Amino acid sequence: MVRAILTDIEGTISSIRFVRDVLFPYAARELPRFVREHAEDPAVRGLIRASAVQAGLGDGDLDAVIAQLLAWMEDDVKATPLKALQGMVWAAGYRRGDYRAHVYEDAWRNLRRWFEQGLSLYVYSSGSVQAQELFFEYSDRGDLRPLFSGHFDTRVGGKKAAASYRAIALAIEKPPSEMLFLSDAREELDAARRAGMHTCWLRRPAETADGTNRPDAPGHPTARSFDDIAIPR
Repeated sequence: MVRAILTDIEGTISSIRFVRDVLFPYAARELPRFVREHAEDPAVRGLIRASAVQAGLGDGDLDAVIAQLLAWMEDDVKATPLKALQGMVWAAGYRRGDYRAHVYEDAWRNLRRWFEQGLSLYVYSSGSVQAQELFFEYSDRGDLRPLFSGHFDTRVGGKKAAASYRAIALAIEKPPSEMLFLSDAREELDAARRAGMHTCWLRRPAETADGTNRPDAPGHPTARSFDDIAIPR
């Protein structure tokens, strides 16, 4: 019996286009200025140093670190210090009202229904926990943070590794067999299934019509929206 739902964000709860066409370009435009202006702040300084170590650079060469951060963004590298810095940049944009996070209506409606039914809801995304919380605080459906019992990012491990899902189950003190993972990415679903979780593959027509279509994922139930998700009982 499923007692907890773990969900991805991009392509699952929210349109890929919001991240691709709004958040990423905003971060690419604003991150260099943000890093330079806040380079002496302890939190930012630590992330600059972590970025330099991961890239094999000297953390005193700020221009080189910024260039590496932008290159990681261009290549969609899931570097944890980059994700944290992006979260800081996006926080400023959300708070200034530069944009609101897109949430599919069916996702919002069903998440609220599952919450009211007593299911525990969690998020696992490559975006930092800070970025996730901002996303749900400033969504176009209002502040959705009260719906969720916890958030996980790449600090728990990569999303294609079964060990990450086992670690999440351990953290929330529920066996994987009582958890349902929702995602639009086959490799993530495969990893969650290897960890013992139930899975559901979101294949939204709006997401798969522009070249993001993926081959079938054997063994994973599929849904075109949250309305189609069958929760194992």
